[in-house]
Amino acid sequence: MAIDPNGSIVSRRALPHPRFSIAYAVCPVPTSLAGVEQGQGIRGNRFQRFWRKLGPGLITGASDDDPSGIATYSQAGAAFGTGQLWTLVLTYPLMVSVQEMCARIGLVTGKGLMGVITDHYPRWLVRLVLWVAAPAIVLNIGANIAAMGAVGNLLVPGVPDYMFSAVFTVLLLYATILWSYRRIARVLKWLCLALFAYLFIPFLTGTDWSTALKRTFIPVLRDEPAYWMMLVAVLGTTISPYLFFWQANMEVEERQRRGVLVVDRRMLGAMRIDVRTGMFMSNVVAWAIMLACGTVLFNAGLHDIATVKDAAEALRPLAGDMAHLLFALGVLGTGFLALPVLAGALSYMMAEAYDWPEGLDKRFNEAPAFYATLIVALLMGLFIDLAPISPVQALIWTAVLYGFTAPVLIGIILFICNDRRVMGEHVNSRRQNALGVVTLLLMSAAAIGLVWNLLA
Repeated sequence: MAIDPNGSIVSRRALPHPRFSIAYAVCPVPTSLAGVEQGQGIRGNRFQRFWRKLGPGLITGASDDDPSGIATYSQAGAAFGTGQLWTLVLTYPLMVSVQEMCARIGLVTGKGLMGVITDHYPRWLVRLVLWVAAPAIVLNIGANIAAMGAVGNLLVPGVPDYMFSAVFTVLLLYATILWSYRRIARVLKWLCLALFAYLFIPFLTGTDWSTALKRTFIPVLRDEPAYWMMLVAVLGTTISPYLFFWQANMEVEERQRRGVLVVDRRMLGAMRIDVRTGMFMSNVVAWAIMLACGTVLFNAGLHDIATVKDAAEALRPLAGDMAHLLFALGVLGTGFLALPVLAGALSYMMAEAYDWPEGLDKRFNEAPAFYATLIVALLMGLFIDLAPISPVQALIWTAVLYGFTAPVLIGIILFICNDRRVMGEHVNSRRQNALGVVTLLLMSAAAIGLVWNLLA
């Protein structure tokens, strides 16, 4: 270990992954990969320094509360009151476990999740992952676009839903194709603040806090198909497969942008802080949404939400204009945050599966197939929006589909993170394996429970 004339650390430690043959790496200080800009890590107050350290994990966690998540949590609250609040405490460590594994795969290998599968495992597994994940992602995109259009119409009734959906799709295409990755990441990071709108709603709705806290920490189970379907939907929208791919690829983008060649403990530690913060924020917001709808809609006898627009409108007479407005604006903010993540995750999957040039930092002519996939995904989503289906039903069925596909992908991620050919010294610890297996078993049990209740 030495210091070069430019003040950079020169490391002679060999990389653990066989794909890289570089044994000497120059790593500029600071080496944190999770969002600290060079030369900025030592400036600013404590909050500013902490904010700079947040990056892919924060964006991934915030995008988990997309319109699909909002619809699912709203329907769970409307149908069962506060009876499923406990799921958001249970899922936090499980979310962290899976997302940390995905982030570590991206950091250590310098490849996204699909890239690692393509490089090291049979081709049939690549096709299985595509068939399992891609349809749910496209459906999720369409449902989110529909939800954003419906909320746009709620705020400006004179403009039809489909026009808002089309305008939002064009804006997203413009930003993701023409902006650099750095600009996209910066905008997405600030869009995360839109989620704070939901934290205020429970304070405007006459919440019974003692009951809410009791239901948060004491599970309630019901032996009925609707309850199990909603449980699978909550688990599926909380532990969403598209986040696995996005998390790994964003760590790769950050690593490449900073020119980091050697992953050390400091980088892994910064990544863990980033992921845990993002997942915590995601679940707190989900808890607030479910609590608000469980307090207002359930107690008012409104147990079935047909659209996201209906959920927002129902809050207006029962909880006031402020709660209604915060709910609507939150849907738009999270939609703009989540749709690039969804379409980007699918583009990275396809590019790595078929060895296309990839990356949000590349121009269109440098990665045409990558961007073409993104365009097709968003346009397919827009066409789904025009189909005669309920946006909320599409969102909930997307979450249910995720609930069935997530166990397959979690099993693959666990296998990769225990493969020393791929991860070198950074394979899972016993604790990481235990949490991963619990996540796999829980997701599988919820899906089996749903099937059992449907067939009974």
